[in-house]
Amino acid sequence: MATIEECRSALDKLSDNMASADGNVREAAALDRSLSCRITDLDITFAGRLEDGRIKVLDTLQGPPREKAQIRLTMAGDDLVAMVNGELNFARAWGSGRVKLEASLLDLLRLRKLL
Repeated sequence: MATIEECRSALDKLSDNMASADGNVREAAALDRSLSCRITDLDITFAGRLEDGRIKVLDTLQGPPREKAQIRLTMAGDDLVAMVNGELNFARAWGSGRVKLEASLLDLLRLRKLL
């Protein structure tokens, strides 16, 4: 099972990857939205923002998020680490229910470019 530190490191790596991306990926990541990433097996939530093409984690909370973020991810810590390391395909994990992504329809349409 991934640790809190490994999950935080994976979010930082994902942020770096998004910030250095080009074209459609860079455009999709250029949203300015509140963001939460709930790690179910650790019972924690990373809360922050997606802005300027980066994920900015502002807080690590015990349990579920206290406020409903505009973009909400839910998954196990091992799945987060595996996705960021390229070992788990996001679209397949999302389609099978291993990863949940909730956002407005417009945001989902923009974020699909990240897939």
